[in-house]
Amino acid sequence: MSTTFPLFKPFLAHRSVWIFLPLCLLCLACGTKKEHTAMVQQNQLPDWASDAIWYQIFPERFRNGDTSNDPTLADQQGAWPHDASEPWQIHSWTSDWYALADYEKANGHDLGHNIQRRRYGGDIQGILDALPYLEELGVNALYLNPVFTAPSSHKYDGAHYHHVDPTLGPDPVGDRALMANENPVDPATWKWTSADLLLLELVEQVHARGMHLILDGVFNHLGMTSFAFRDVQQKGRSSEFADWFTVKAWPDSATGKELDYEGWFGVRELPELREDAEGLVPPVRDYIFAATERWLKPEVDGVLREGIDGWRLDVAFCISHPFWKKWRAHVRSLNPQAYLVAEVIEPLPELLPYLEGDEFDAMMNYNFAFAVAEFLYDRSKTPSPTSFDQRMQEMIKAFGEPGLSVMQNLLDSHDSARLASQVKNGGGPAFRDWGTYFGWSQSGNPDFDTSAPGRIDTAVIKMALLLQMTCPGAPMVYYGDEAGMWGANDPDCRKPMVWPDYSYEDETLLPDGTPRPKACPVRYNAELRKWYEKLIHIRNMEIALRRGHYHALIMDDDTGLYAFERYMGDEWVVVVMNPANRLAQTELRPGAEGEWYNAIKGGRMKSAVDGSLRLELGAYEAAVLVRIEKR
Repeated sequence: MSTTFPLFKPFLAHRSVWIFLPLCLLCLACGTKKEHTAMVQQNQLPDWASDAIWYQIFPERFRNGDTSNDPTLADQQGAWPHDASEPWQIHSWTSDWYALADYEKANGHDLGHNIQRRRYGGDIQGILDALPYLEELGVNALYLNPVFTAPSSHKYDGAHYHHVDPTLGPDPVGDRALMANENPVDPATWKWTSADLLLLELVEQVHARGMHLILDGVFNHLGMTSFAFRDVQQKGRSSEFADWFTVKAWPDSATGKELDYEGWFGVRELPELREDAEGLVPPVRDYIFAATERWLKPEVDGVLREGIDGWRLDVAFCISHPFWKKWRAHVRSLNPQAYLVAEVIEPLPELLPYLEGDEFDAMMNYNFAFAVAEFLYDRSKTPSPTSFDQRMQEMIKAFGEPGLSVMQNLLDSHDSARLASQVKNGGGPAFRDWGTYFGWSQSGNPDFDTSAPGRIDTAVIKMALLLQMTCPGAPMVYYGDEAGMWGANDPDCRKPMVWPDYSYEDETLLPDGTPRPKACPVRYNAELRKWYEKLIHIRNMEIALRRGHYHALIMDDDTGLYAFERYMGDEWVVVVMNPANRLAQTELRPGAEGEWYNAIKGGRMKSAVDGSLRLELGAYEAAVLVRIEKR
């Protein structure tokens, strides 16, 4: 989730009053208090989801493939900071992130104000152009942050759900003209704009490469520019959409009282959609169901086109369970293989009511990210493989092995500090303490280091990626992590993608505008990219890593040495890692014997007579041993 607010706005200490945080910080599950277990069975899960390697794309910051559709200042009407004054222009893709451009200096506002007005022009054509890059990387499933019409850069303040934002397509002027002649709640009047059709082309090209694609569904709220809310503002009680929102006070010209309504956690830019005992009220539900069908089963001029492969559901905890149950049934009636993943950032017991087989298939698995952070880059304590294994066992118990295999195992996202910056700043508040960490990891905190990762940091990052690509769960890469991007929390985690064919300015300034002691060069990290590519290739080749059982072999809390095996039938893989800056020697006994191939650096070895394997690992070195022949 995201909203747009000043970069350095103070963060309140108590979770219940965090109304200004730019994402869902208060994931308060609205299920019952009874004990739950995850009941999703393997045959209820999409067949492809266990094999997915996800890549998350923030469209406005990924790649500008068509400069003719770049957004204008007028397109920001209704978005924070509500500044439609000049001067303004499309921001340079390759500029120093914390440096004010000339037009920003001229408008007289500070960095926090200007950074929210920046638009870089990323679009769907840019994603299409990057498909060969993504295919070469090895990812096979794309998750796009919201693409529907909205005035902000993040587009969580949607104007509606049935059209792609015109600035993401080839003909913004023509698209707006088509949209103006529709009845937004009558699907029979909906047209297919050029941006809509370009998204369908993206879906088809993704499918042609054997990939899948899901969209972000933001069904808890609309934006201030939405057709429904604008009508309520104009007509008050007489609006046909008056029941769509929770209105606390209607305008009264006699008293001067203005419209007052429920915003998402108090955010005025995000009027919440109203619920009753059955979930979202019927007219809202009907509109969402129609928009859902439009993208899952698109029919253009009487011809059925290929639809998206599922949805990621923003702030899913903010909508009650009865709606999700109805919606899942609707989705599965349209596409039995559709994948539904929810954003609920809570301890495992709070997630289970959503995973009983009648709502969601998976969660964005922040609990995995927390476990990796605690193991590898919490410098306040010694790395503990035992604790990490305990976390893995808890997830297996909670979700079941089939359920865990489809969880989106992320390490960072558009709602957190970048992985590289998490590692760089290890030793602060625990990542698991979501609210505290979110505020602490802002660039406005002078104790948070916003510089590039160093050599040791990169070595630790590689260890984290090894876990992500070999542990149970479907790994998800946040765009640009493979390029070595770094950044504090929102908005700094949303810098423009670093591409190998672009030349970037160094980061020379600190967030407060003062010079850095040493400039940070911004370059595509080809070495890190190769590591991603290698690990992704290994995962794609080995079914045991995607669907196999998990069992720990070595958990040495004194040295940090950790080894585990993944197995499925006769397929066997052993992962050994030394996440420390020292040489390590070890002996382990996997559950199978034979000849093994080291998929990381090559070379073969055979099990000893007693079935053991003896290894020597350098500092921050790992081995992925694939059994290639039985004894």
